[in-house]
Amino acid sequence: MRRVRQRENLALRSQERWRPPIFEPTKDMRSRIAASVRRFFDLQAGSLWRDLSAELSTVRGTLVDVGCGAQPYRRLLPTDTEYIGLDIERAQADFGYAIPDVRLIGQDGRWPVPDAQADVVLATETLEHVPDPPAFLAEAYRCLRPRGRLVLTVPYAARWHYIPNDYWRFTPSGLRMLLERAGFTEVVVHARGNERTVACYKLLALLLPIALPQDEPGSVRLTPSTVLIAPLALTLAALANVSLRGPPGDDCLGYTVFALRGG
Repeated sequence: MRRVRQRENLALRSQERWRPPIFEPTKDMRSRIAASVRRFFDLQAGSLWRDLSAELSTVRGTLVDVGCGAQPYRRLLPTDTEYIGLDIERAQADFGYAIPDVRLIGQDGRWPVPDAQADVVLATETLEHVPDPPAFLAEAYRCLRPRGRLVLTVPYAARWHYIPNDYWRFTPSGLRMLLERAGFTEVVVHARGNERTVACYKLLALLLPIALPQDEPGSVRLTPSTVLIAPLALTLAALANVSLRGPPGDDCLGYTVFALRGG
């Protein structure tokens, strides 16, 4: 008699089978080179860096970086920018980040920032981890000055990550609806990559757990398969980075969003 395979109930899953190492703050030239190499292979991080580099270099005044993690984009800001990093109280337990001098968001979800203080609110790959996106956007609106700028990024063709604290995937029409309902205007949504980028990304996602096996999520070790797979991974990463310069597609790595606070 044929046995029926028991299917896993993913609603009960509590962690990933393979997780990339967390990002580390870049404090010296060696760590900056390592971060640059990682962005070449980590297409989500690389495409974010590509989109945010020019935008953040022109920031003036006060920037609030919510869900700041390791603050990887802080060094893109002009030196005279007032930087405020925010993260949740469970950032270390849920995501592995514990950075000094970060203001913590409590259980009530209210950001520890006065009304209308920020010129820019930055939220990179954060909204998908927020149980209540409308409440999150309401806080962003509250903290921004009138005509202040929201810079938001979200993944689209991305694996389920930081399980179970990954709740949503957003489309451009969904993002526009959420932002306009929150009071934002002049919403602009840009795709990061296209179908070719996604194809390379998915193939890399298949190869990396084989090339860099883990004894526990977030740790990696080198094996003979690392050397064998490296040329193919390098080729895929190179093709993907070239594809980022092409036209956007209906499938993409994610979206970079810009909006203004109305009023």
